[in-house]
Amino acid sequence: MGTGGRSGPRPGKGVAGAASAPCQYRCIECNREARELYRDYSHGVLKITICKSCQKPVDKYIECDPVIILINAILCKAQAYRHILFNTKINIHGKLCMFCLLCEAYLRWWQLQDSNQNTAPDDLIRYAKEWDFYRMFAIASLEQTAFFIGIFTFLWVERPMTAKKKPNFFLLLKALLLSSYGKLLLIPAVIWEHDYTPLCLKLIKVFVLTSNFQAIRVDSFVLSVA
Repeated sequence: MGTGGRSGPRPGKGVAGAASAPCQYRCIECNREARELYRDYSHGVLKITICKSCQKPVDKYIECDPVIILINAILCKAQAYRHILFNTKINIHGKLCMFCLLCEAYLRWWQLQDSNQNTAPDDLIRYAKEWDFYRMFAIASLEQTAFFIGIFTFLWVERPMTAKKKPNFFLLLKALLLSSYGKLLLIPAVIWEHDYTPLCLKLIKVFVLTSNFQAIRVDSFVLSVA
C-alpha cells in the first residue's frame, strides 16, 4: 500500500470532514475514539482504519449502502446507531422532529374526531376541527418536551460521580429525535384503517420506545468510556 496514504471522507457517504482534528470519530464496535475512518491512498485505493482497541474496522458502514444502514438501525443495532450519531453529519433531526409531532397530532386528532358527534353547521365544524388539530399538536409537543426533560434529569442524577465529562445533552437530544422516526408509521396505520389498527399503534409505540432506549444506551455508554 505504501506510506503515502491520507485520511479523509469518502465522497457521497456523509462522513464528517477530513480527519484533521484528533479523535473526531468513534469505533462502532468498542466505542473508543478514532482519528480517522479510512485512508485514501493514491489511485483511489481505500483502506478502512483498524481500531487499536478492539482490532476491528472502526466503521464498516462507510462501505455500505444507506438502505443497509437503515435496516440495521431498524433492527436497533448499536453499531448502526454509533455510525449515524458519531461518524456522519446528519442534520435532519429538526425536520424529523416536526414530522413526528405532526404524525402524533394527526393520530390524536383522528381519535378525537371518532369520539365526537357534532351537529353544528359545517363551517363551525371545520373551524372547530382545525383548532382541535392545533391543540393536539401543542399537547404532543408538551408531552415530548416533558419526556425529554425527564430523561435528561434522570441521566444527570444517575451519572457516575467518577465521570470525566458532563453529559452532552445536545448529542443526546439529537439521538432521541433521530430514534423517534418510528412515529412516521402512525400515518399509514391510520390511513389504512382495519381491525388490527389499535394493535399496530401499540406496536409502533413499543418500537419507538425501544429505539429511544437504544439511542440513550449508545449515548450514555460514551460517558462511561470517555
